[in-house]
Amino acid sequence: MARRRPSKADGKMEPLSQLGICLLLDVVGAATYFLPGVEELFDVVYAPIQATVAWSFFGGESWGKVWTGVALAEELLPFFDIFPSMTVGWMMKYLL
Repeated sequence: MARRRPSKADGKMEPLSQLGICLLLDVVGAATYFLPGVEELFDVVYAPIQATVAWSFFGGESWGKVWTGVALAEELLPFFDIFPSMTVGWMMKYLL
């Protein structure tokens, strides 16, 4: 069954706008590699923000709860910041 694309009347965000936000969140999360000494502190603050956005974007999907946990863990665990969890979640929602 094909997915219905949300219209502006639904009050939901267009898929390409959502992709832009996902890309931005992944870039900001990965940018902590360039902040020596504060990267882990930033991750602890940033992880719940990313998880909240992941929940709002993907929480309604059958896999959304699990993926929100993946997004949270990806930011909290060291050396995993480079994984683009938000963009991969967007691809799972709109391309698969």
